[in-house]
Amino acid sequence: MSIRHSLRPLIATAVLASTPSLAEQPAASTPVNALQAHVFGTNYPISFQQLPQRYENPANPITAEKVTLGRMLYFETRLSKNQDLSCNSCHDLAQYGVDGKPFSSGHKKQLGGRNSPTVYNAAGHHLQFWDGRAPNVEEQAKGPILNPVEMAMPSSEHVVATLKSIPGYVAEFQKAFPGEADPVTYDNLGRAIGAFERQLVTPARFDKYLAGNESALNEQEKRGMKRFAEVGCGLCHNGPAFGGGMQRLGYMVEYPDKKDQGLFEQTHRDDHRMIFRVPTLRNVARTAPYFHDGSVKDLPTAVRLMGWHQLAKKLSDEEVNDLVAFLGSLTGELPTSYIARPALPPSGPSTPKPDPT
Repeated sequence: MSIRHSLRPLIATAVLASTPSLAEQPAASTPVNALQAHVFGTNYPISFQQLPQRYENPANPITAEKVTLGRMLYFETRLSKNQDLSCNSCHDLAQYGVDGKPFSSGHKKQLGGRNSPTVYNAAGHHLQFWDGRAPNVEEQAKGPILNPVEMAMPSSEHVVATLKSIPGYVAEFQKAFPGEADPVTYDNLGRAIGAFERQLVTPARFDKYLAGNESALNEQEKRGMKRFAEVGCGLCHNGPAFGGGMQRLGYMVEYPDKKDQGLFEQTHRDDHRMIFRVPTLRNVARTAPYFHDGSVKDLPTAVRLMGWHQLAKKLSDEEVNDLVAFLGSLTGELPTSYIARPALPPSGPSTPKPDPT
């Protein structure tokens, strides 16, 4: 059974259970600290949250050995048919987890139909991919490798055979999954990459502010934070990652481009038309172009469009400028040592050669 078909019931349940509509979401919550209460007063419209140090998954405990293997696999081009693409090709860790293109180039320079979202802080999302078809980063990691437009490997069995042909990887899988008779599996590949991605978090000046450092934000950024809450941006962009749930694009005012129907493409339910995963706003000032189709090049335009289509509000220049300033405070620090490109093990005598077909 394909990933697409097996996840349809899960997607439908998760969308309905984890993401209430705009009208159903609460209008108020408890402030995180005294600084926020000082800015907003007693009528506090949203609760901001600091990033965790990492995103845990009880089903896939993070270990140093898994992270080491996952980092190697993230940069491994031999996981692609022509051995010229890796996870990092489209989700460049040195460029805030994106490639800066509307659509990424895959096998034989084919273009995907959706913008490649950042991998930073993605482990905090409720669902993965723009249409929410994967429940977590472990499952997401396995998708692009087999996608014929992306890395184009013919099957998971071929991927496993390739890894088993490389003695260095066999040893690393044994370390990462001790006690398993046959640790080199496609599921374990996903678990290793997932463990690595669960620590791709980028604390920002905004987190320092939440921790009590009032000077971490300037006055315009504080105004922008207040506008963010009062305008209603936080109804969709919430949680530590400022996103990650599912919502209808054009919730209040119809979105004009309906070529891509989002979740509907997976479930074929009419009530899922134009529902997409809400992108994180962490590092958003560095992850253009915007939206699922990469159609918007600059952040002020994206803010105006979201204010109109999601909230039916025509934002003034002052409001947009303040909001963009606040979003800039969500730009985090890249974990340079953690994302350093690792040495990869040499191929074995039976390792497949690049296949450009």
